[in-house]
Amino acid sequence: MSGIYIHIPFCKQACHYCDFHFSTSMKKKDQLVDMLCKELVLRKDELPDAEIQTIYFGGGTPSLLSTEELDRIFETIYAEYQITKDPEITLEANPDDLSMEKIEMLAASKINRLSIGVQSFFEEDLQLMNRAHNSKEALESIQLASKYFKNISIDLIYGVPGMSEERWRENLEIALELGVPHISSYALTIEPNTALQKFIEKGKVKPVDDEAARRHFEILVETLTNNGFEHYEFSNFGKPGYFSQNNTAYWLGKTYLGIGPSAHSYDGNTRKWNVTNNSLYIKALAKDQIPQQTEKLSTADKFNEYVMTRLRTKFGVSLVEVEEKFGVDYKLHILKNASPLQQKQLLEERNGVLHITAKGKFLSDGIAADLFYLG
Repeated sequence: MSGIYIHIPFCKQACHYCDFHFSTSMKKKDQLVDMLCKELVLRKDELPDAEIQTIYFGGGTPSLLSTEELDRIFETIYAEYQITKDPEITLEANPDDLSMEKIEMLAASKINRLSIGVQSFFEEDLQLMNRAHNSKEALESIQLASKYFKNISIDLIYGVPGMSEERWRENLEIALELGVPHISSYALTIEPNTALQKFIEKGKVKPVDDEAARRHFEILVETLTNNGFEHYEFSNFGKPGYFSQNNTAYWLGKTYLGIGPSAHSYDGNTRKWNVTNNSLYIKALAKDQIPQQTEKLSTADKFNEYVMTRLRTKFGVSLVEVEEKFGVDYKLHILKNASPLQQKQLLEERNGVLHITAKGKFLSDGIAADLFYLG
């Protein structure tokens, strides 16, 4: 089973914290959709004989696509690829786009899962982030979408400067009252060259407080797990039957095709990434050229990615799989490096599988790095 990721690089306005590839100009949107379809055709043989299990529209803001644009993309995918009987098809959407008319249009399409970028239900947080929607739209979009979609995920951001523990708890309580079955939640990070970084440097916004973010994370885990959610990946919580198939496939190392500017692909041995420029992307595809770079992964690269992704999930690092996939030397390496982390109660072994402990969860990236093979 494989997946297709489609990057829609357009937004109404720039969020202050975002460093993803996007444009606020819609002038080339129609032309770019044409090139997305062309890339899908040109690359159809890169996943030979693989059934497509997931299709994911990310961005940017995919909810800016019209019915006609979505239809063109779906017609191409279904004509060129073998799609499984019941694929998970996700579209990322912003609350301000989700009018009743838009939701009805999406419900009538092949989309069967919405990922709504709420980020916060409070006006002061949304204004600090420069989100295009307000708190009223955040609530109403979920209430409307729930009438048409069972499978809904929302994004929430914690560690926002000025966000108290009480306000963070209220955000979570509102989400629980709305009954969404999946929540993705991320710590606010200050990315280089973003507006938020410049505001903090100029003293217009308070710096991010790492200790406050850690406490917010603890509240997040406790609140959601106490309310029937499974913490199946560091930033993701799902009710039974509502885990993201798309994201789970990434963490389990399955193959996927990335379509669109800045999109990444993985075939088990190589990673490819498209040019991060809409104009260059369009010009190259107009000449039937794929504007991408390729990296051949070494055994050490694959091992390190396996460790990094698995430790973030409930699946953990299987010592049997490590030996099968990478060899006995890698198994001995990870056992040696895991020992001091186990002594610090940051890692534990259960039935031959290494898991990060509750104490170590907020430190997962650093723990993974301690296990990397650097030889």
